[in-house]
Amino acid sequence: MTGTNAKRATRSQVLEEIRDADRFLLVTHENADGDALGSLVAMHKILQALGKDSVMFMDADEFPLPYEYRFFPLDGLVGSSPEDLSERTVVFLDCGNIDRNPADALQVDGAHIVNVDHHHDNTLFGTVNHVVPEASCTAEIVWDLMRGLGVEPTTTIAEALYVGLVTDTGKFMYENTGTRAHVMAAELIDAGVDVHEIYRRIYEGIPYGKLALLARGLARVERYDDGRVTLTRLTADDYREAGAEENYSEGVIDQLRSVEGTAVAALVRDRLGAAQQGQRKVSLRAADDRVDVSRIARAQGGGGHRQAAGFSTELSWDELVEFLRAEVAQQL
Repeated sequence: MTGTNAKRATRSQVLEEIRDADRFLLVTHENADGDALGSLVAMHKILQALGKDSVMFMDADEFPLPYEYRFFPLDGLVGSSPEDLSERTVVFLDCGNIDRNPADALQVDGAHIVNVDHHHDNTLFGTVNHVVPEASCTAEIVWDLMRGLGVEPTTTIAEALYVGLVTDTGKFMYENTGTRAHVMAAELIDAGVDVHEIYRRIYEGIPYGKLALLARGLARVERYDDGRVTLTRLTADDYREAGAEENYSEGVIDQLRSVEGTAVAALVRDRLGAAQQGQRKVSLRAADDRVDVSRIARAQGGGGHRQAAGFSTELSWDELVEFLRAEVAQQL
């Protein structure tokens, strides 16, 4: 299914791919975050501005979206593979590996895939791979392609790209925030982004169930190895009793990461889907530059960035704690 030249394409090659193709199918990873959704919507609108036939794909299981992203315009979204898939260029956005999109219908032999991503451990699964690890987010890459294509950002495009930027840089606090990220932000503000309104949509007006879930997670914090490993867990009962949706756990791990002495923070939560019974999702954050949490995640079939990564597992709590302590100790 992948191309024979599993290497990175040049920017000009990717721009040529986009200019030459007429029909596109855009996809992103499961459990889409701000960068994934922002890149998806922005690329869709950019292609439409060029007169291209573009549709976005997201599996029905992805809905409802996290409350903070429900303002995104999703016109042009489909929940099943289009009949003319073989005639469309499939653009994967923000996917470190192809398995992060669960749609079997998209994983067909002969598919022409343009892989646009910034994860340093991307498996280069595309026919064309535009992977830029030094970019702060995938939205930054989409922004750069937009400029190369000569498309002027509408307010909708600018807002989508800004959401990807602000969420993947942790409100411009993470290590991946460079000069280019601020230049991008300035240009998007000039294009019509209301910074306070975007902040309000993403970070304020939280449901009470999210606060109740945070309280449960903080009440169950455990620390190991002189505090280098700080972790907590959320069970299916916690979600039910708090009246919380699965995505309400976002932000819990950031509280753990900020604790003095922490090298790695981990949030372990039960998966709530009927098909995921017995599985746990493990989110990892590094607070020590010496630790690459994507390496830890890859050992369990996951992936991500040096400072933020995750994986799914059926390991018990005790087995997980032992695994994480050993992996962190190996890197320190």
